[in-house]
Amino acid sequence: MRLGRIEAEGTPEVRINRPSGRSRIQAISNFALAAVAFGSLLGCGNTYRPVVSSINPVGPAAQPQKFAIVASSPGPNLPGLITIVDFSGDSVLVTANVGVAPYFLWLNASGTTGYTLNTDKTLTSFDISTSLQTRDVIQTTLLNNANPNSIFSDVTALFITEPGRNAVAQLRESPPPPSLNQEFPIDPAYSPVYIAGYSGAPRAYVISQKTGGGPGEVSAIEMASSTISTKIDVGSNPVYGVMTSDGKRAFIMNKGDNTVTVINAQTNQLDVVPSLPAPGAVNPIPVGTAPLWADLVPTRNELVVANEGDGVSKGSVSIINIPLCSTAALPGNPNCDANNPIDANGFGQVLATVPVGVDPQMVAVLQDGSRAYVINKADSTVSVVNLTTNTVTATIPLPATPHPTFIACISGTPTGKVYVTSPESDQMTIIRTDTDVVETTVPLQGKGVMVRTQLP
Repeated sequence: MRLGRIEAEGTPEVRINRPSGRSRIQAISNFALAAVAFGSLLGCGNTYRPVVSSINPVGPAAQPQKFAIVASSPGPNLPGLITIVDFSGDSVLVTANVGVAPYFLWLNASGTTGYTLNTDKTLTSFDISTSLQTRDVIQTTLLNNANPNSIFSDVTALFITEPGRNAVAQLRESPPPPSLNQEFPIDPAYSPVYIAGYSGAPRAYVISQKTGGGPGEVSAIEMASSTISTKIDVGSNPVYGVMTSDGKRAFIMNKGDNTVTVINAQTNQLDVVPSLPAPGAVNPIPVGTAPLWADLVPTRNELVVANEGDGVSKGSVSIINIPLCSTAALPGNPNCDANNPIDANGFGQVLATVPVGVDPQMVAVLQDGSRAYVINKADSTVSVVNLTTNTVTATIPLPATPHPTFIACISGTPTGKVYVTSPESDQMTIIRTDTDVVETTVPLQGKGVMVRTQLP
């Protein structure tokens, strides 16, 4: 402060005292040193300029690392490929060989292990890792004439449907490689096609078609005892099924008679669907022509069913209401038991039938309950269905992936991704869910077989 006053007043000490000789030289020297010191505080010029250090803005937190896992086939007699694609960057992280010409891909519930069925009569298993190499892929030879067509994995065991042997194989997964534990026989009058289950549920259901056509059946596999407990009749030509994550209901798609059979997995019997306040609600539930796939919408208590149609005119999706009774639903469901809940009023009601493209094959639902994505094989398009309005809001062409047969999705904030493959293309198409447009395509080095995602 004293130095500042001296400068502002024209250095009065020097003017008033007017020293001479040596003392004057000393005074000037002292003043010069003070001025230099003050100048060093002020910087360039006499006005103080504060120094501001920039702080880079902090963006949103990084999303967890998630992958899309793709099986592809370069040719009928060549080893197949597993390609791991990064969710955030749409980049190929890993490519490794599996068995010859794979035709089925499955991931375990935790998304840490993948499996393929291959035309060389093998099962291959692999860790889903960015360090995966071909040498890490494990191969298991399956039984002769098994002709396996699907896989289901529980907490400790792997199940493979074997139509060639009228059986379901149960394999131990640990220690690797997977090895046969036992076979569950299926009635010779039927042929197993798929297993509807959820990892950790008390039981899963083997879906079997009747040889020569007609009503199918499901066989209940008890996970605790590794036995088949009961068999339940379902609709004609069943092809697919899903189970809710709480393990309480299973839904079977009956392609031959255009229905969905509901199984109460708690009682291990056909479900008793309430008829009110939805008049005509029955089990099985009538849907569109040729239902062949479905996906659950847990946030909305709905089931979205893809109906193939006749392959010439437009197919459809049926949106079915499937709530169980709860505390909020007790006024209309006085007999509700939280440990063994019954269907809530309105369960089984078809809320909407939405036309989509020609020959729809699959539907994948965003787990926030906002939209469903349907692949239309004949149209080479994806229909986007808004699950709030139950209308098609976009139709996305797939020029790089014609005649698609498989679809999977990953929810995300602010955007998720939809992945589409075709057995006619070595390109996988990726769609952004915030804009519902094609973001990019990814080369697979083989024709697309299936794509699965670690997280839905």
